[in-house]
Amino acid sequence: MKKFNIRKVLDGLKEQASSSVSSGQSGAPENNLMHETLQSENFQLCKTVRHGFPYQPSSMAHDPVQKILAIGTQSGALRLFGRPGVECYCQHESGAAVISLQFLINEGALVSALADDSVHLWNLRQRRPAILHSLKFNRERITFVHLPFQSKWLYIGTEKGNIHIVNVESFTLSGYVIMWNKAIELSSKAHPGPVVHISDNPMDEGKLIIGYEAGIVVLWDLKSKKADYRYTYDEAIHSVAWHHEGKQFICSHSDGTLTIWNIKGQGKPFQTITPHGKQPKDGKKPEPCKPILKVEYKTTRLGDPFMILSGGLSYDTVGRRPCLTVMHGKSTAVLEMDYPIVDFLTLCETPYSNDFQEPYAVVVLLEKDLVVIDLAQNGYPIFENPYPLTIHESPVTCCEYFADCPVDLIPALYSVGSRQKRQGYSKKEWPISGGNWGLGTQSYPEIIITGHADGTVKFWDASAIMLQVLYKLKTAKVFEKSRNNKEDKQNTEIVDEDPFAIQIMAWCPESRMLCVAGVSANLIIYRFSKQEITTEVVQLLEVRLQYEVNDMESPPEGGGGGDRDLPTPGAASPSPQTTGPPTHPSTSSNSSDGVRDNVPCLKVRSTPLKQSSGYQVELVVQLVWVSGEPPQQITSLALNSSYGLIVFGNSNGLAVVDYLQKTVLLNLGTVELYGSNDPYQRQARSPRKARQPAGGLCDINEGSASEDRCKSPTSGKLSFSICCSQYSYHRDNSFSRSRSSSVTSIDKEAREAITSFHFCETFARKGDSAITPCLYVGTSLGTVLAVALNLPPAGEQRLLQPVIVLPSGTLARLKGSILRMAFLDNTGTFLPPAFETWYEPNAAGADSEERDKARKRRPVSVSPSTSQELQESQYAVVCSEKQAKVIALPSQNCIFKHSITETSFVLRADVVQMNIGNCVACFCANGHIMTLSLPGLRPLLDVNYLPLTDMRIARTFCFTNLGQAMYLTSPTEIQRITYSQETCENLQEMLGELFTPVETPEAPNRGFFKGLFGGGATSLDREELFGETQAGKASRGLAQHIPGPQGLEGMKGAASGVVADLARARIALDERGQKLGELDERTAAMLASADSFGKHAHDMMLKCKDKKWYQF
Repeated sequence: MKKFNIRKVLDGLKEQASSSVSSGQSGAPENNLMHETLQSENFQLCKTVRHGFPYQPSSMAHDPVQKILAIGTQSGALRLFGRPGVECYCQHESGAAVISLQFLINEGALVSALADDSVHLWNLRQRRPAILHSLKFNRERITFVHLPFQSKWLYIGTEKGNIHIVNVESFTLSGYVIMWNKAIELSSKAHPGPVVHISDNPMDEGKLIIGYEAGIVVLWDLKSKKADYRYTYDEAIHSVAWHHEGKQFICSHSDGTLTIWNIKGQGKPFQTITPHGKQPKDGKKPEPCKPILKVEYKTTRLGDPFMILSGGLSYDTVGRRPCLTVMHGKSTAVLEMDYPIVDFLTLCETPYSNDFQEPYAVVVLLEKDLVVIDLAQNGYPIFENPYPLTIHESPVTCCEYFADCPVDLIPALYSVGSRQKRQGYSKKEWPISGGNWGLGTQSYPEIIITGHADGTVKFWDASAIMLQVLYKLKTAKVFEKSRNNKEDKQNTEIVDEDPFAIQIMAWCPESRMLCVAGVSANLIIYRFSKQEITTEVVQLLEVRLQYEVNDMESPPEGGGGGDRDLPTPGAASPSPQTTGPPTHPSTSSNSSDGVRDNVPCLKVRSTPLKQSSGYQVELVVQLVWVSGEPPQQITSLALNSSYGLIVFGNSNGLAVVDYLQKTVLLNLGTVELYGSNDPYQRQARSPRKARQPAGGLCDINEGSASEDRCKSPTSGKLSFSICCSQYSYHRDNSFSRSRSSSVTSIDKEAREAITSFHFCETFARKGDSAITPCLYVGTSLGTVLAVALNLPPAGEQRLLQPVIVLPSGTLARLKGSILRMAFLDNTGTFLPPAFETWYEPNAAGADSEERDKARKRRPVSVSPSTSQELQESQYAVVCSEKQAKVIALPSQNCIFKHSITETSFVLRADVVQMNIGNCVACFCANGHIMTLSLPGLRPLLDVNYLPLTDMRIARTFCFTNLGQAMYLTSPTEIQRITYSQETCENLQEMLGELFTPVETPEAPNRGFFKGLFGGGATSLDREELFGETQAGKASRGLAQHIPGPQGLEGMKGAASGVVADLARARIALDERGQKLGELDERTAAMLASADSFGKHAHDMMLKCKDKKWYQF
């Protein structure tokens, strides 16, 4: 007869209840404890805004009336920029590269042409632009697009050399087609190549100039449907530009020459210029140069014209950076750029091509930057870029996101960061100034911190869905610059490149204390000060953190580990307190074979360090080599400003550092935390290699060979350690996990890594009656251990008496690595760790009493139980890669348990505070974002949002309070999302407006004689010429019309139901009201214009009433 275990049955029922989606099943045990305020209706997932430089840009356009800029990318993204703070991100569904952009100037619309031969019309009159129409060409490849000012007919050039015309209002093809064989000479047998340029004559809209790649330019008469003139040159053409009078045009060629042609002189060019070619003395042609990819010809009313071009440098200028050349009169300025030029545009005072252009700036789009040059000032200075486009200045290696920060924090960071700004910028205002800011009601302070590969840390103001850099910290200044000694580098450094790269950051916003961990197994602790100081000697601690499993049998001797009794501070650390950079007289002579020992990976500078206002070094902690074996990289880090402690861990163990007394309090292997209660049978590990790969902090497949720098010399793949569970990103874009984290395979794993920490005031042991300061430790095998902290009183005694640190046993075991821990009181209120408030550390006359007043711990609210059934005072929330648990304290009973995922694993988990409650937010490797209620762990949200495609997302994804989250969506861009229903509803009001009603400037005056005798601009009735009546219908199979979603973009991942439908209806009503308001304004403007016209006509009639015909 089969036996049943009643306890297992009850446990199974309990687990089923906590993991069920039904609130009726999971809510039953929870209601006996406390009421949960958060429900599934409070959550909805949607993207909010994208910041940073557009990754891999491919095209650009500018609206001179609205003053907005559009940039297209190779992945089909569209970024629109107005005044600082007005940005917008759109995405083409196909993901094809954007090859051309054309604004419908001052119409609130944009045309985009893609590499998949599709053309799209975007409506920019709504806060979230949407596609109105699309046209997909089936037979021909699109190479060039041109839309004349105030025209609704779009010219599209193709690879076959033909030109098709599209009505942008209906997005239908006209029957009017310019065939390549009719445009060129009939006697010519060769194909002219793809169309590289189309534009109409500034003075005659009926004349169209067509540039073919092979070197042929055709002046086409639209009315007579034939070529008036043809201009032939023996070099390929890259671009064409008109003089505003319409009598000359200029071409740029593949041999680095510019040819200027008169429209009526088709034999040979009027002038040939080689801007960067060496002129031979014998009168021969200059030596060929690199191709001039683009040229623009802009005129001024009072001075010489500007010729601006990219490329054209001499071939002998090897290694020279890309240049933009500005030719003005007799002067030629060569402006070097940091990256290759993708495109450039000249900003002019008028949108009319038949008037003096009066250029005032040049927008240069580079592969990794956007530069705007002031043409009106001597020396052509650049404008200071107000957009947050420098996120990728050095590759981002880690991120942290903080919402609802102290209100004085952002002004403090801005005040010290404003002193770091460069000088020499143009004094004029930023010229791209269109759009209006949103009117969002959410105004809580938000800060994003990014760590970079060169050791810099940047603080960003992320409030109100904007992003602005506040302060930049260079951590590499603490260390000596590395020498070009390969032998020394191989022996001491543990990474191939970027030895100063930031790996983990811990920050306390209230005290402004900052701790960063680098890839070279180093820690730097910073204090914030508004005063400059000079540090004569940088305080340094060296820690030997190297343990093997076979060391468990006997206490470590010499410097192998630490004293387990830990009666006094520092006794656990074999390396004594160091007040300055230590010397290593026995660097390579500790053994006869020259094995490295007690040597850090980086050398701290020995000269005085001048520290400006901002973050200043308090202490440097370095892990050292042990018996020829390099230190393992730090995988977890925590800071507590109230206790004055830093704790860090890696795959060997953990160390607790008192940064006030500059001592190591605890230095233990993970195994020693268990004491004699180790539940695992461990086997000795095989010896490791003496050198590690770079740690995989950089991205692969970023489009640049120079950034592919984290390759392991032995494996050929990149790896990155998250919480010491090994994930790897392979060349074939596959994402895999190198080992299972289930409990059944634990016995095979000898090394147990430290993966998370949490400081708190709670119960250190089971059954305790009083709370004490504690440190909770999570491991890669799913164990949570407690460490009791015995702190001396605050003030002078804190600096003199020792801090006692004592491991207190195991709290819980879960499946998978421990990712996050938090604590709630018996009412479900979140208990934040204790902290001290910030004070000026370098203030003159600051004595110990003032510091004691500033260093007050935050009280922990622990309300006594009011019911005999409720005997618990706190609840510990623990989340691992696989599951979450809520544990009652001090009884240590697991009251709720939820299995988050079985087939995948959690990459990031955070306990976050919403407006009306707390929850657990998780991001899984399979792309799911989910939230769980507290303390009942009921699933509230589960959306398949973003499949994990590379490690960049894994290492940068983070949640924060009030329903905000972010991740690095590309090497240069940050994507912010929200999982709050309230934020989603208010998002429309928070977003800025791109289109604002602006009057179109008046057309240039033709003048009396030009109006009387001709010579001014002549108009063309394109409607009659290209319409179906005269031109006929286009071929059916040539292109397919695809209607757009009518401007209502569905929110991705939005929850279905009544709330979501109401939100969509509200957005639709807002847009409809906005359009009706604009219609009302237009009607009023037309009425006023009609009245004015009638008045002028009446005045003219009275004036001419009595005049004879010869008096006119």
